[in-house]
Amino acid sequence: MTTAATPELRATLVGLLAILIWSSLALFAVLAGPVPPFQLVAMAFTVVFAVAFLRWILRGENPLDHMHLPLPVWALGITGLFGYHFFYFLGVQNAPPAEANLINYLWPVLIVLFANLLPAEAGVGRLRWHHIAGAGAGLLGTVVLIGGGSADDGGGLTFRAEYAGGYLAALAAAITWAGYSVTSRRIAHISTDSIGAFCGATAALAWIAHGVLEPTVWPGDPVSWLAVLSLGLGPVGLAFFFWDHGVKHGNLRVLGAAAYLAPLLSTIGLVVLGFAAASLPLALACALIVGGGLLAAKDMFRRSA
Repeated sequence: MTTAATPELRATLVGLLAILIWSSLALFAVLAGPVPPFQLVAMAFTVVFAVAFLRWILRGENPLDHMHLPLPVWALGITGLFGYHFFYFLGVQNAPPAEANLINYLWPVLIVLFANLLPAEAGVGRLRWHHIAGAGAGLLGTVVLIGGGSADDGGGLTFRAEYAGGYLAALAAAITWAGYSVTSRRIAHISTDSIGAFCGATAALAWIAHGVLEPTVWPGDPVSWLAVLSLGLGPVGLAFFFWDHGVKHGNLRVLGAAAYLAPLLSTIGLVVLGFAAASLPLALACALIVGGGLLAAKDMFRRSA
């Protein structure tokens, strides 16, 4: 006998779709060419906002209605979307990218832990051993995945004091995204359409950051332009709407542990398309990350059986 999926399970699956879409981020970033990071963020979020704006118009809605949000909600959305990208790129620009990226990927574990701070009425439930073990296995898999290094950088991870500023920025990115994701549970009554408004504000701030911090380099060919458009429609677009629904109504801890699938699937995609080589660390990371995600979701499997 089968039972219908619960609202929590459906929302969790929607959140998992966001993780799946995020796995294409590295590929599109590579195909976009040498576009500076903040310019790339600005262009992608501009695409998102344009699509959201057009959707509101086609539905016969006043776009201003979707921007009429309480100030704390605006603060949370802008901090989450723009703040995370600002700290992340500040980190990878001021520290070796492998180490900065690994520190950034503390955010899934932090989601698992921060969820314990939510009130009982948020419906998150108690923190259990398999949540921590699953997220820990995912983090360990990411250490293996990123720490394997490459032939041209000597391999391995070497944290050095001179990059402390970059490391702190990467840690700030992890805390920012985890805090945004968990706190979104407190505003579950706010429509996911609000993400369109946040994307517009993020695009504006990213253009400002680009103008202050970077030179302008436009994509050089149609493939690069298509990659930027794909970023705006997918990893920087639809994925944020899916993630918003998932963290507001799904299982936060399962989504946190499963988020380690993003760097894994991203690496596998690069291998399949010839941008990276298959390796034993990739296979080990796959076992740890997938196993950790399944372990963290153990209670959901029981409830939906």
